[in-house]
Amino acid sequence: MTLTLPGFDHVRLPGADGVELAAAVGGRGTPVVLLHGFPQTRLMWRHVAERLAAEHTVICPDLRGYGASDKPEATGPDVYAKRTMAADVVALAAALGHERFALVGHDRGALVAFRAGLDHPETITHLGILDIVPTLDMWNVLRGAPAAVGYHLFLMAQPPGLPETMIAGSADAFFGSFLDAWADDPAAMPEDVRAAYLRASAGAVTSIVADFRASAGIDVVHDQADLDAGSQLAMPVTVVQQDWGAQLGYDAAGVWKAWAPGLDHRLTRAGHFMAEEAPEEITAAIRDLLAR
Repeated sequence: MTLTLPGFDHVRLPGADGVELAAAVGGRGTPVVLLHGFPQTRLMWRHVAERLAAEHTVICPDLRGYGASDKPEATGPDVYAKRTMAADVVALAAALGHERFALVGHDRGALVAFRAGLDHPETITHLGILDIVPTLDMWNVLRGAPAAVGYHLFLMAQPPGLPETMIAGSADAFFGSFLDAWADDPAAMPEDVRAAYLRASAGAVTSIVADFRASAGIDVVHDQADLDAGSQLAMPVTVVQQDWGAQLGYDAAGVWKAWAPGLDHRLTRAGHFMAEEAPEEITAAIRDLLAR
């Protein structure tokens, strides 16, 4: 059985370069787009989306390469660049009649949201980021033994072939390990939801690896160019994350302030899957962001 967001319409809409994205759309009011993380789909927003739909049009797509969205072959580095994935989101919102919208992303979706904020400042009115630092900073802070927490980033950064073969050979064990290790409250992810994530991920190994591989290549190039140019996020920005700074030995708020002068930085006691573990807290943070 395919799980859905109750009360939402489920549609397919054009992204960039002929790619189609699957999305859930519901509610009425000013638009908010919610982007999922790894190894998940739009289903991760089920609690937050329902709450926000009381006062907003809420749009929850599957990223290209994930869930029910198209999974184009990675014929070049740009196919899964966050710049391309951000263009998907802008095109999808435009197809629904929204030329300006608020954008919130978690994990991989947060990397896409960050890039959208830099590339499309005239389009993104508010930016919410859950549990990441930008790609360039991520590689800079992953040093020494504590960096083992991000081993998958290094694995999927390898040239095409071996990572895909290794992961496909034990997909449920690989993807399931992150669902187990990163959740502080396993009950927040019921078995049917967990099974849906595992099915979707097992069916998208090649495109998921291509997404991560881009973050070790073209995404770094794009971030570095913006850093060199002094580019910043001009819109109100809220970042909610675990205390990764304390765990990995860096100033997380300081990293974000370099990119976002209008920063509201918050730490949470929830686990990585905070939209499912602490939906009231995340909904409140998004509402506060939208009120700025």
